[in-house]
Amino acid sequence: MSSLSEKQVDLQLQDLPGWQRDGNSIVKSFEFNDFVEAISFMTQAAFYAEALEHYPEWQNNYNTVKVRLTTDDTGGISSLDIRLAKRMQYIVQPKIF
Repeated sequence: MSSLSEKQVDLQLQDLPGWQRDGNSIVKSFEFNDFVEAISFMTQAAFYAEALEHYPEWQNNYNTVKVRLTTDDTGGISSLDIRLAKRMQYIVQPKIF
């Protein structure tokens, strides 16, 4: 697997509201109504991450989940990062995808 080009990443980010490039990663903060919703989101995303064998860096503080996706093997952003970001978006906004 190889990293996506900057142009490829930029094109993918157009369809991922709130996601931004940060160096060799894409990042987003999700805010939920409460802790239970935040943990529910993380649990749902964890099952998909496990299926992909591609894991996020994330941090939870009460109702906020900060996510960073990168592919260490390639030193950049890969299609796995985009797939996981799209799944996370689907979890919070299923009507968009």
